[in-house]
Amino acid sequence: MANPRIPGLLAALLVAGGILGAQGLPSEIPAAFRPVTTQWEYTRREAMIPMRDGVKLHTVILVPRGAKDAPILLTRTPYSADKLTGHADSAHLGPVLQGYDNATDVILAGGYIRVVQDVRGKYGSEGDYVMNRPFRGPLNPTTVDPSTDTWDTLDWLVKHVPESNGRVGILGISYDGYLALTALVDPHPALKVAVPMNPMVDGWRGDDWFHNGAFRQQNLSYIYEQEAARAGGFGWWSTAYDDYEAFLAAGSAGDMARSHGMDQLGFWRKVSAHPAYDSFWQQQAMDRILAAQPLKVPVLLVHSLYDAEDIYGALAVWKALHAKDPSGRMVHLVMGPWCHGGGIQDGSGLGPLRFSQDTARVFRWDMLKPFLDQYLKPGSPAADLAPVTAFETGTDRWERLATWPRAGAGTTIPATRFYLEPGLKVGKTPPEAGGTAFDAYVSDPAKPVPYRARPVMPIGYEGVRTWPRWLTDDQREASGRTDVLAYVSEPLTAPLRIAGNPVANLVASTSGTDSDWVVKVIDVYPPEVADQPALGGYQLMVSADIFRGRYRENPAEPKALVPDEPLTYRFALPAANHVFLPGHRVMVQVQSSWFPLYDRNPQTFVPNIFFAKPGDYRPATQRVWHTAGKESFVELPVVK
Repeated sequence: MANPRIPGLLAALLVAGGILGAQGLPSEIPAAFRPVTTQWEYTRREAMIPMRDGVKLHTVILVPRGAKDAPILLTRTPYSADKLTGHADSAHLGPVLQGYDNATDVILAGGYIRVVQDVRGKYGSEGDYVMNRPFRGPLNPTTVDPSTDTWDTLDWLVKHVPESNGRVGILGISYDGYLALTALVDPHPALKVAVPMNPMVDGWRGDDWFHNGAFRQQNLSYIYEQEAARAGGFGWWSTAYDDYEAFLAAGSAGDMARSHGMDQLGFWRKVSAHPAYDSFWQQQAMDRILAAQPLKVPVLLVHSLYDAEDIYGALAVWKALHAKDPSGRMVHLVMGPWCHGGGIQDGSGLGPLRFSQDTARVFRWDMLKPFLDQYLKPGSPAADLAPVTAFETGTDRWERLATWPRAGAGTTIPATRFYLEPGLKVGKTPPEAGGTAFDAYVSDPAKPVPYRARPVMPIGYEGVRTWPRWLTDDQREASGRTDVLAYVSEPLTAPLRIAGNPVANLVASTSGTDSDWVVKVIDVYPPEVADQPALGGYQLMVSADIFRGRYRENPAEPKALVPDEPLTYRFALPAANHVFLPGHRVMVQVQSSWFPLYDRNPQTFVPNIFFAKPGDYRPATQRVWHTAGKESFVELPVVK
């Protein structure tokens, strides 16, 4: 039989020995755990770096073990420095960095000290968050902006990271690419190179928020998730699996925003109050800002030909900076066949396209690494970079060019007109008087044209990533609709090479008082493709964009359209570097909605489309003219 006194005796002994206290069992968690990291190939430090106004910014510093006189590669981000530097629990630096905004192979090979910082107001950083915080001036009466924050950060890093050689490069994609551009305004002397990849540059002209005045309403989810909380946590929710159905049921973009409580968000209030290209947008356009600054830092601009988010910005900045460096000594441009951020991903294909090489790896090892080494690692050889290195789709090859664009506006090679002709044909002969003067269709806001095959999945980068490649989607579904005009050429007998921005010159009329116009230049594959049968008859977009009719005369001042009056709408499409091969055909599609990526035009003029009422949305008869004196055409930047 057990002795009933034993438990009491044990308790007394434990108390006497200090093992069992008055509050019960002691905690097994130490007051301050000290990780053992002797096997790690890097050291991780975190710092709260003070800015000139006293705000401290959370910064993660990853130093390769044994580093000495190593350069620093900095990224500033609103997407969490901890997440960007914590992709895996590993003693090795590669897995930790393997993810968005980290050109991991180049970072590892270069022995760079990797620094990632939360912008003010986000995640671990103090201060207030403002989307794309404006520079000091009329839109920002404070003493700080992204440029000053970068300056103060670099000043601290070169004084407090003893393993560094005092030379810093800044690299970033998208929003982080925008932040890399802001570093070029009054740059710190330690900043030796900048690599803005797919940067946000002009939110109204053609990047994240608008394209030529048409609002990219599927980006509401981005605004919501960025601004609802400092550290995220509020995920966008939907009422339907198909975004087409969800946005159509919501009504206007303003209605959708209100249904999610977005009136509480400062940036949404700004966007909805500035639908036109007024001073709010003009003063924040980074190409304009940089055009007014002296060029002090070498820059490698990276552009993706199939960028579904920021297809405008990099080339706009290239134009601004190249004017200051026409010899291409300090400013270089790389154009790759990638999606947004694709330069740090697998570049062996995109959607249905397959390349003979991993184009992104070629970029990173043959262009990015030599460029960074040249300016950040003294004694390195000069990078053998042309002013422009561009991948040519269709022929699957890289080109070294002296400038960009090669043809079209502002070049010595004039664009070639491809006319929209009666019978839904495309040709080089101007139309004559007589015959059918126009083609017509009915645009019904109740049944807008989907921008991709339904169900339309939400924009996102979690799970199945279909959004990044949508610009390579087959356009056959659209060409079969009665509210889309599809003009097509005869099969080509020789290669047709274009290198620049196609320009739409549409003479069109609407029975309404406002209208959107979408123009798409498409490469139509032969009916059968032997080595890739799925591409038989494929309709691949080469360049496409939307234009909101109310801004025909002035992007800053909307104006109602005169019903049924043929008017000229002229606007540039995104840049292309493409060859239409023999046997392929050139197609031009014209439509009046691209939904739900862009908000619906009610086709009735209202002061602010964000707040259009259900009764404002009305069908309209659209006419595309193609007769003498009213020629519709697309100017293609054709080169030999």
